[in-house]
Amino acid sequence: MNRAASSTGDVLADAFGRPLRSVRVSVTDRCNLRCQYCMPEDDYAWLPRETLLSFEEINALVGLLAECGVEKVRLTGGEPLLRRDLPTLIRLLRAQPSIHEVALTTNGVLLEEQAQALHDAGLQRVTVSLDTLRPDRFHALTKRDAFDRVLKGIERANAVGLRGLKIDTVVIKGFNDDELAALIEYGKTVNGEVRFIEYMDVGGANDWAGEKVVSMGDILARLERDCGPAAPLPERGSAPARRFQLADGVTFGIIPSTTTPFCAACDRSRLTADGFWYLCLYAKHGLDLREPLRMHDAEAVRERIRSGWRRRVDRGAEERKQLEFTHTRGRLIEIDELRQDPRLEMHARGG
Repeated sequence: MNRAASSTGDVLADAFGRPLRSVRVSVTDRCNLRCQYCMPEDDYAWLPRETLLSFEEINALVGLLAECGVEKVRLTGGEPLLRRDLPTLIRLLRAQPSIHEVALTTNGVLLEEQAQALHDAGLQRVTVSLDTLRPDRFHALTKRDAFDRVLKGIERANAVGLRGLKIDTVVIKGFNDDELAALIEYGKTVNGEVRFIEYMDVGGANDWAGEKVVSMGDILARLERDCGPAAPLPERGSAPARRFQLADGVTFGIIPSTTTPFCAACDRSRLTADGFWYLCLYAKHGLDLREPLRMHDAEAVRERIRSGWRRRVDRGAEERKQLEFTHTRGRLIEIDELRQDPRLEMHARGG
């Protein structure tokens, strides 16, 4: 028996007592940007179209995950707004009584034209990735001229009433670490909370290097210099961001996954667009939930979820951190491996 089960009643817990509460659902592995830290290559080995889950299949799997404790769903990609008729899926998920929150992470390029439909479908929170306020840097990072479209998307999201806006910024030393204060000022204008994310060594094509990481300590020091001191806010359970408040009441977050991993409180899992379930962002192997689902064997899916989570010992970010002591923290996955298994790259499993 899972040693956590006796102390947590019917709660499904892993080998370290962590409950299953959240799932990130990738609805597509495709993206319309080529960001340096995520999927910088021009082309990838894409998941075969026929293997992608339908909205009904995604909804069914989320329902089975909800039976095991999942309460929050975040739709991701690739870029999730490339998936046609996404509001249909949002309506299906919102109809599930056990799902308390349906959120979306997007790069914002298609948000202007879809914001109203997303709002009307019941989307509760939206996070937009925005790493710079300079069009030239945006193009250098993404290889696309879409900066204005992202800003218009954020403006439209506000105009239609989408709430809980967060702006995610991956901070890279020597690239955008001089824009931290400017991004917080921008966040004020759009009623959004900025979250600064330490550059992570996930996947294998992103050319990660330790010297490119700007730590949470360095981020706070820079913001104190430019914006004044920031007071820490109470932590919110398993939420990955450490939140702070400036003297003027403005809040922001920092996700210090690289220098200060939060594996001990991680309650999230990830579902790829073709139905493979990963228990950690750094995991190299997932559980196939599509096969029993398409055989109409719901009990087999339940058993894979239950047994998989109970055996979960993943602490990927902590293990990567430990490699620093032996100076062996390099590329997580080699490019050739990514071409053989597209699920290994971050964009295929919801980043």
